[in-house]
Amino acid sequence: MTPYLELVRSILEQGAWRANRTGVRTLSLPGASMRFDLRQGFPAVTTKRLAFKAAMGELVGFLRGEDNAGRFRDLGCGVWDQNANENQAWLDSPWRDGPDDLGPVYGVQWRRWPAYKVLPAHDEARIRAAQALGYRHLGRIREEGGSRVLLYRAIDQLRACLDTLMQDPGSRRMLFHGWNCAQIEEMALPPCHLLYQFLANPDTRELSLCLYIRSNDVGLGTPFNLAEGAALVHLMARLSGYEPRWFTYFIGDAHIYETHVDMLREQLHRAPFDPPRLCLSERVPAYAETGRYEPDWLDRIEPGDFTLVGYRHHPHLTAPMAV
Repeated sequence: MTPYLELVRSILEQGAWRANRTGVRTLSLPGASMRFDLRQGFPAVTTKRLAFKAAMGELVGFLRGEDNAGRFRDLGCGVWDQNANENQAWLDSPWRDGPDDLGPVYGVQWRRWPAYKVLPAHDEARIRAAQALGYRHLGRIREEGGSRVLLYRAIDQLRACLDTLMQDPGSRRMLFHGWNCAQIEEMALPPCHLLYQFLANPDTRELSLCLYIRSNDVGLGTPFNLAEGAALVHLMARLSGYEPRWFTYFIGDAHIYETHVDMLREQLHRAPFDPPRLCLSERVPAYAETGRYEPDWLDRIEPGDFTLVGYRHHPHLTAPMAV
C-alpha cells in the first residue's frame, strides 16, 4: 500500500486547511492519483485493519441498487446509518422518505439511471426508435411549440458495461456514472466516487479500471473505495473471461479531516505488509472456464463471495466520521 501512504504524506506536507459543510476542518490537496497493478495483489490497507466485510457489504448494496441504510446493515455495512438518520440537512429535506431512507444514491444510478425523452407528438419515427430502446410512453406534455410525448426507461449502466465488454471489448465507452445532477438534492449524500471506466485488452485478456472521485476522505473513505473498486474489477473480469490488471484511482479533492490526523500519522510509522490476494467464491461462474455468459451474477453476488487470502495488517485504528 505504498501509493496510499505516499498520498497521506503528500497531503500532510502539502495540503492546505479548509472549512467545509461538516464543520470539521480538512487538510486538502487538489488533484491526486494512485495506480495499482492488481497482478501484484489486492490494494487492502495493511497499516491498520481494513473493514473488508463491511466494504464488500456496501459494494453488494450498490450492485443491488439499494437506497435504504437498513438494507446496507443487513449486508453487514453500517456506514450509511449516520448519513441516513443523523445528517440534519437530510432530516429536514422534503425528499427524505422516513428512517433509513437515502434517496437515489450510488447503486440506484448504477443500475436504474432514470432516463427520459421528450419528443414531438407527431414524430412517430423517433417515438418508435425510443420504444425500440425500451422507453415507455408516460403521457403528453402541452407546450407553446405544440404537443410532446414523454417517454421513460431505467438504464442499467453496469450491465451495459458488462455486455459491451463481451461484445465490443475494444470500446472506450465502457463507463458508468453516479452523478445525476437532476437528482442530487434527492440524495442523503451526493456521490463521491462518481465515474468508473473499464478498459479491456482483448489480446492479453486483461481488464483495467479507472475511477474518478470528486471528493475523498483519505482517512476513512479511501481504503473502503479502493477495496470496492478492486473487487468490482475482479467480479467483472470473472464474469467476462478476463484477468484484473490496472486500477487507477483519481481524486479531485483529496483531504484529511482534522480529527483523522493522529490516526494517519500513526500509520506512517508502521511498515506495510505484502498485499493479500482476493479470492472469489467457486460458486461465482468463471466465463473463461464455463464459456457461459451469466450477467445475472451482478445481482446474485453476496458479500461472503469475496475473501482476502494472506491478509496481514497492523492493529485496528479508528477515527470519527464527519457527516
